[in-house]
Amino acid sequence: MSLSVWADKAVLRSTPTYPVSPLAYGKKVFRSIVLCIVLLIAVLSTNVFTWSSPINYCKAFLLSNLNKYGNEQLCSQYNVLVPKNLLWNTVGEVVGTEEFKYRAVDWLAGAIRIPTESYDDFGPIGEDPRWETFEHFHDYLLEAFPLVHSTLSLTKINTHSLLYEWTGTDSSLQPVLLAAHQDVVPVEPRTAADWTYPPYSGYFDGTRIWGRGAGDDKSGLISLMSAIELLLEAGFEPERTFVLAFGCDEEASGHFGALQLGKAMLEIYGPNAFAFIVDEGASGDISEHYGTVFAAPGVAEKGYLDLRVDVASPGGHSSIPPSHTTIGILSRLLVEFENSPFPVEMSTDSVFYGTLQCYAGHGKTIPSDLREAIVHSGSSEKALKKLGDILFKNPTNVALVGTTQAIDLIQGGVKSNALPEQAYAVVNHRISTLSSLAEVIDRDTDTLKGLANKFNLSFISFGKTISDTGASSAYGSLIFSDAFNNSLVPAPTTPTSGSKARPYELLSGTIQATYNVHRGLELESHNVVVAPGMPTGNTDTRYYWDLSDGQILRYNHRNSMAFKDVTSGVHTVDENLPIEAFLEMIRFFTTLILNTDESRSV
Repeated sequence: MSLSVWADKAVLRSTPTYPVSPLAYGKKVFRSIVLCIVLLIAVLSTNVFTWSSPINYCKAFLLSNLNKYGNEQLCSQYNVLVPKNLLWNTVGEVVGTEEFKYRAVDWLAGAIRIPTESYDDFGPIGEDPRWETFEHFHDYLLEAFPLVHSTLSLTKINTHSLLYEWTGTDSSLQPVLLAAHQDVVPVEPRTAADWTYPPYSGYFDGTRIWGRGAGDDKSGLISLMSAIELLLEAGFEPERTFVLAFGCDEEASGHFGALQLGKAMLEIYGPNAFAFIVDEGASGDISEHYGTVFAAPGVAEKGYLDLRVDVASPGGHSSIPPSHTTIGILSRLLVEFENSPFPVEMSTDSVFYGTLQCYAGHGKTIPSDLREAIVHSGSSEKALKKLGDILFKNPTNVALVGTTQAIDLIQGGVKSNALPEQAYAVVNHRISTLSSLAEVIDRDTDTLKGLANKFNLSFISFGKTISDTGASSAYGSLIFSDAFNNSLVPAPTTPTSGSKARPYELLSGTIQATYNVHRGLELESHNVVVAPGMPTGNTDTRYYWDLSDGQILRYNHRNSMAFKDVTSGVHTVDENLPIEAFLEMIRFFTTLILNTDESRSV
């Protein structure tokens, strides 16, 4: 084995994987120092290697170990939480059978075959016929899960949203809210022929279930219903009350669904009534990074703004055009936006920084320079900047930390020989958890203020006059507004450490137990690292903030590693879900319900 390869392996061996005691910590530091000395002696005995490489390895040793009690300061891990209830084994054995696999396929495939598409331009319920498909979906749920419907109480909120209550025997325990959504993103008709299998076929090829909603979010809803049906079949009666909330238009911002569900639950249960809330997570809740399996429950959400940019100027015949038409002015304004992206800086207060700490603490193959930057960044501004320089070459990392902007809609003009009098565009912003709605509006306003003056436009931003050249002298107008009255401030961040982190601790232990039992691994062993994460989009929980004291977890236990060489197709062609991933989701919700029912710390 070459010296460099040996050193690489030594770094991995010296890196602590989980929090250790002070004694164990001292031993690890001592071992690291010894390894460094051995490495340097080896270098002295050969002329092949330079000093720089061994010194870097030694730095990696020490950086990996010189944190309080190993990597506890970087990324502590909670204990695996295995339910004491023997029904966990009983239900788990059922989930592992070939017979149940096909039952699970039928459950999800049947749900996929009902096209519960939601649209941004939905009309009122009762007037827009496109809502009627949800009635068929409700009938399907009633038929597919008879014990759920004969045991739990069901209230329909605003006709199409579903609110179930599984009443527990101990009213002193805070209830828990488990959420999902019934609706799916519409299939673009022109792409229907591009699907491997028809988008609403629910086709099972022996490995995967295909169709719109397989990943987002009918698999979440159906796996939850499946878990409860199985527990009821096994005779389980909860002590704690569980509430299920299924919105009908999450993909269209939830105005008819989750908004109304939130109001109803606030009236029924009161503010901060729930111990915690679990809703859908990112499409890759479980994934591999740097040679280690990570699970990333979402503990925060970005804010949101659809900025509408309206430009108006005089019309007329296109044979006598001005220097700049309304569309031309709007185009120049949009170019200014794209030339002025929001600045992004790495901050120790961001959720992504917490994720990076776990990568550095537990990633087996993380590059030494990245690990070094992460470890040092907590106490060095220079290292923090270097960390940003390394990571922000990847646009995905920029999107996780900073405020983003995307020009998604544009419209203007009515005829080729008529000058357009009106033109508008919509710029979608996802607002950093370290920023605010007001800050984004102010920056957008400042970005275009100069161009508004250049084009002699009166400028009103969200009702506030920015520049007013007078109606008689202004060439036209520029107006900023909220395109769909959808704006949202960043969500509160769920605690992941300290006395208020009990729900996160419970979820973390549940994730690890589920992962182990599904693979036949030793139950108490740590085979998956749980790290704080954040979805890039928003969930229905945007309307549930008042229902729990900052305890919102966005996670479905969807295993992205199961896809291998086939993409999930979420929100696009060929959406699918491997049956193994779906079965594991059912195990997860079974484990979560049993662990939560037994817990007295939440």
